[in-house]
Amino acid sequence: MPRFSVVIPVFNVQGYLRECLDSVLGQSFTDLEVIAVDDRSPDHSGAILDEYAARDPRLTVLHLRENGGLGPARNAGVRHARGDYLLFLDSDDRYLPGALAAVHRQLTACGEPDLLVFDHQRSWWDGRTEPSSYGARLAATGTQTSSVADRPELLHLFHVAWNKAYRRAFYLREGLGFRPGLYEDAPLSHEAMVCAGSIGCLPRICVDYRQRHQGAITRSPGRRHFDIFPQYDSLFAFLDRRPELAGHRPLLFERMAAHLVFCLRRPERVRRADRRAYFRQAAAHYRRHRPPGFAPPPGSGRDLALLARGNYPLFAARETVRRAGGLGRRGVRAARRRLSAGGNRLYYALQRRLPLQPDLAVYAAYWYRAPACNPQAVEAAARRLAPHVRSVWIVRPEAVAALPPGTDHVLPGTRRYWKVLARGTYFVNNVNFPDHLVKRRGQVHVMTHHGTPLKTMGLDQRPYPAARMDFDALLRRASRWDYSVTSNPHSAEVWHRAFPCGYRDLPAGYPRNDRYATAGPEQIAGIRERLGIPEGRTVLLYAPTARDYREGYLPDLDLEAFSSRLGDQYVVLVRTHYFYGRHEWLRELHERGLVRDVSRHPSTEDLCLAADALITDYSSLMFDYACLDRPLVVHAPDWDSYRDARGTYFDLLSGRPGETPGPVTRTVDELVAVFCDGTWRDDRSRALRAAFRERFCPWDDGHAAERVVRAVFLGETPALPPVPRRTAPLLRASAMLPDPHRALGTPLRQPTDGG
Repeated sequence: MPRFSVVIPVFNVQGYLRECLDSVLGQSFTDLEVIAVDDRSPDHSGAILDEYAARDPRLTVLHLRENGGLGPARNAGVRHARGDYLLFLDSDDRYLPGALAAVHRQLTACGEPDLLVFDHQRSWWDGRTEPSSYGARLAATGTQTSSVADRPELLHLFHVAWNKAYRRAFYLREGLGFRPGLYEDAPLSHEAMVCAGSIGCLPRICVDYRQRHQGAITRSPGRRHFDIFPQYDSLFAFLDRRPELAGHRPLLFERMAAHLVFCLRRPERVRRADRRAYFRQAAAHYRRHRPPGFAPPPGSGRDLALLARGNYPLFAARETVRRAGGLGRRGVRAARRRLSAGGNRLYYALQRRLPLQPDLAVYAAYWYRAPACNPQAVEAAARRLAPHVRSVWIVRPEAVAALPPGTDHVLPGTRRYWKVLARGTYFVNNVNFPDHLVKRRGQVHVMTHHGTPLKTMGLDQRPYPAARMDFDALLRRASRWDYSVTSNPHSAEVWHRAFPCGYRDLPAGYPRNDRYATAGPEQIAGIRERLGIPEGRTVLLYAPTARDYREGYLPDLDLEAFSSRLGDQYVVLVRTHYFYGRHEWLRELHERGLVRDVSRHPSTEDLCLAADALITDYSSLMFDYACLDRPLVVHAPDWDSYRDARGTYFDLLSGRPGETPGPVTRTVDELVAVFCDGTWRDDRSRALRAAFRERFCPWDDGHAAERVVRAVFLGETPALPPVPRRTAPLLRASAMLPDPHRALGTPLRQPTDGG
């Protein structure tokens, strides 16, 4: 029988789940079992759980047939628990190192109490952490135990499920359990506290309580927050069944009233339109459960008096006065900014008062460059499958000449530009639209992204030296997304964590990769002919990515030496990253016939189709090119610098299947040898490529753009090709993000409902 049973309910937390599991299974105290309950999660959480269970027998995974919510999921886990003590952990939170060892020591020192309450910290998406306000109260007891009858102030501790260790025999004896619905922690926590004969405290911070930017239930306003009323009804029904606990009713009533007012005051919980109805129910609960002779504690008398009288107008007036100072000043400043915009911005504001054009789709790619990438593929599919949707592209002036004939377009800053931003219904882009775009109700934003992430993205960049951005602004932009098009399960996990906003994951594959599944030999031959490639030559595409840690472009490969030593049977195409301008040294090599500079070629897909092999470093192009099942060679002379400056999600150079797509080189001699001795296309290269394709190209079957169109424009639920579940892990989540300080020589939520 294990010492601890840790129950983890799991729903829609693919971006955080690995970190949560690693924090538990990686504890120095190992006498434990973990029961993870997949509450019919629609994302890849179930597959992640199975992956971890395959490598660690301490993890048991329960896949529920129906989604029931946090409470029923926890109850299911408890039914399978065998440990001396029960602990609950939300799947977007984590244990700090050494937490369970500290809990074990304190339980032993306290004589195996019914309940042990431990401390926590809050951590925000921007890296801030803040200890709870309960540390001093938890430290005051030392190793002594007591009950609520002896120390009523214990009921003022944070009433959540995950900051306690429950002796399982006590938990079962008292018939404790969670009710369905939101705020299920409150009655369970209070019931456990008043029933426990012995309560110990541990002032050590054991849980990191993640404050998600979006996605947490308690930060999602709506009628679900009315669940708090039946939850407290169940608490007082419990007291009615246990007359010996009647002495605790006044304090529990005061705790309920304070909690009801707390939630009412928070717009992220109770919407303005619902406040009157919420207050009415709160007042009814106050009158129904008020104990005889109850006197409000100092400081809360006025609020509770208004509840008792059911006087919402006066309560609302008091709230308006309380907020008036800060809101008034902010409102004046905002008004001044709007008035100063003038001209086109005023026109934009007026246009936003007009109805949306329901069949207008606005497309853009790469910060208003020419039509390209996933948005271009989606638009082409929409023309075929949803001809009623009219499309318009936003492009810079210099891109107009290259537009296909008949392409409707607008230029940034023009009157029509502001009009389509205001009146369009669908917005499709592979990067964020500018901050001046104001998303209206009814507008649908589709973020297609433009590459599978090897380097860290979004909030994951924060610890690294190359991160130079306003993360608040980044999340404001991502908050406009309605759909995030994902190319593979790896990307879905990363986007969920890196951009923690309220969009819907759309697992479709990458629309731009459809051509790799549909292009035939004649089409490929035509591309090679247009590129001027002589028949019978082997084409190598060299496509390096940008570097965050240095300015400008410096070649990491001696292209002259490489091309000369390969000989005439090879044609080397060179495509530099679009961040960089034209390069004199590359133009010279092009003119001498040593390489072909294709950096300004309009179609990366054409270049990939023409190439017999890809040479790259850390470019996301490798994930797309893998769809073709053609040789991939990684030339990574500065891997250490790149990894330490920007951070990566896995070790590209490890040589492990699913991480490394082919041979790895660091010098021009090694790269030449790979092609001269045939390593680039030998059996090991094919095996590595096959594993890489399995992991990163599971949905690229030629129908990705169609799936996006059917989901977004037609409201359908397109089917995906089946993705086989892995039976063994590729790597731990903690290993996915290398030490950001290594170069400096320094060692380095199932949504929660508490509070």
